Amino acid sequence: MKEFLTLQEIALEARRKLNPNVWDYLEGGAESETSVKRNRFGLDSIALKPRVLRNVVEIDCSANLFKHETRLPVAIAPCGSVDDLNSGGTLAIARAAEEFNIVSFFSASSPTPPDLEEIATATGHPKVYQLSVRGDPAVIDERVKRAIDAGYTGIGLTLDAIIKGRRERDMVSRHVPSSSSNRVAPLPAATETTLTWDHIKRFKDSYDIPLVLKAIATAEDAVLAVEHGVDVIYVSNHGGRQLDYSRATIDILPDVAEAVGGKAEIMIDGGFLRGTDIIKAIALGAGCVAVGRLMCLGLAADGQAGIVRVMELLESEIKTAMGLMGVTHLGQLDRSYLDEVRPVSPPGMASAYPLLGAIATE
Repeated sequence: MKEFLTLQEIALEARRKLNPNVWDYLEGGAESETSVKRNRFGLDSIALKPRVLRNVVEIDCSANLFKHETRLPVAIAPCGSVDDLNSGGTLAIARAAEEFNIVSFFSASSPTPPDLEEIATATGHPKVYQLSVRGDPAVIDERVKRAIDAGYTGIGLTLDAIIKGRRERDMVSRHVPSSSSNRVAPLPAATETTLTWDHIKRFKDSYDIPLVLKAIATAEDAVLAVEHGVDVIYVSNHGGRQLDYSRATIDILPDVAEAVGGKAEIMIDGGFLRGTDIIKAIALGAGCVAVGRLMCLGLAADGQAGIVRVMELLESEIKTAMGLMGVTHLGQLDRSYLDEVRPVSPPGMASAYPLLGAIATE
């Protein structure tokens, strides 16, 4: 088995193994892909400010999510079509999260098998069952009750998939990801656009389990979420795969953190590919960063072992950066460690992994 020494090597191996259509599905986004690029541009526009002459012999980058201590302030984001990247991908993701001691999200759009009960039986780590919400309460209730009975730590609701985004790379190539034709009984499409805050109130009134709202993208919606008793605010633009020309999630984060005011936990995703990206989000108010494409790269490169290696390398990058910044635990990070700068490379996956860009130009 190849020993990966850098995240770049994992990305290169994933690209080598995946057919071009699946790679495009992984890398691409909606329409002009401006939202995808903005996610990276936002992260690339932030510099880290080091402090010196501080004792950094012991560095702790553990975190707490859902009252569980995790090895890193990182969770595995909910992703569909993971079996397109590696056979048995859904179970490999859960087992990797358990092995490394981080939280993972299990997407209801993942093809079966396995089902949510099998994931729960196979692993004992904290897990969130993520639903793409439609408006039919009976179907939502059935899924939520099953997840609670199976011992899931939380329930996540994806709010920005009520209308499928126009992912033109897939449209041009006629690529149909497996999650678009999964064997899970579909929730009624006719009710998708009827979702309102009344559904969130109903959920909180009905269930005693932490609720994660994914796709909060404004301070105004963050305030409403807190008012409705939401436990975790998940800042996301669906990796740029739904609404084109949306703001970068890292640019949204400070507004949301200020609006939440510590009344709920905050998560974020969107273009996070490096340990230094994680540090930027923590400094701006996130408690946890969810990685989707990065996890997919590890899965495509080497299955469960590839995901674990991604997390090990992230941990190494985070600890290295923290030490060089004069920081020994995540609670010390705030905006004083950041500065606004001009990016040095065009935004995209290659701005985090320049060796990918070098191959593209050969």
